[in-house]
Amino acid sequence: MEILSIVGIGLVSVTIVIILRQQRPEMALMLSAVAGVVIFLLMVGKIGNVMDILRNLADQAQINRFYLGTVLKIIGVAYVAEFGSQVCRDAGESAIASRIEFAAKVLIMVMALPIIAAVVESILRLLP
Repeated sequence: MEILSIVGIGLVSVTIVIILRQQRPEMALMLSAVAGVVIFLLMVGKIGNVMDILRNLADQAQINRFYLGTVLKIIGVAYVAEFGSQVCRDAGESAIASRIEFAAKVLIMVMALPIIAAVVESILRLLP
């Protein structure tokens, strides 16, 4: 099971980070970030599979690819922002983490505007 490998990487990393944090806090932070990147890279292939399935479903449902692409970008922004904010929190920088989350929310809102506009237009067409 792949999850066992991921949990193993996480647990080993956490153990080493706890030990390093007392002697070399900067190394502990770097190791924590590297472990996060390694786990993310292990999941990139899975993310690609999910995107392929969603594209196939969108094609079958005859959904405009623009909307699917926008939704996938929004999901990507959310994941990247979460990762970045957690790294900042691990480094003890909660204020920067909060700003990353705020920026992600603004970007998501901006990216969602075309979809919201399309939904409103569709609703207005249905009304007499």
